Amino acid sequence: MLRSIAILMVMFGPAVGAEPGLSGSEFDAYTRGKTLFYGFQGQVYGVERYLPNRRVIWSFLDGDCKEGVWYEQSGQICFLYEDRLDPQCWLFTDSGSGLIAQFEGNPDRTELYEADEIDEEMVCHGPDVGV
Repeated sequence: MLRSIAILMVMFGPAVGAEPGLSGSEFDAYTRGKTLFYGFQGQVYGVERYLPNRRVIWSFLDGDCKEGVWYEQSGQICFLYEDRLDPQCWLFTDSGSGLIAQFEGNPDRTELYEADEIDEEMVCHGPDVGV
């Protein structure tokens, strides 16, 4: 499904642990009204649309979109989605070239980076009918 993708990786910015993560207000100011694509190990990982009132829509670019909300907790940005009751918390930093998100602020866990020049769109299919 993914076409040829040109990703500008934010791999050479400062290490996530080198500076404090974004506060909730800083994260909101950076993301509000935007749709951001995230990469992982040179591949597109997913896309998130940031709506007013800390609401979000997430997709792995498979047409299945999940609505959710985010909140700040213990220096991390946590997300709750309609299909998961357990929060997904990330430490976000701004590298100057885009966001870097480290899962649970742990350097041994998943680290996503804001990707650019994506030849994809965020497409959300309607609910499954007759399933």
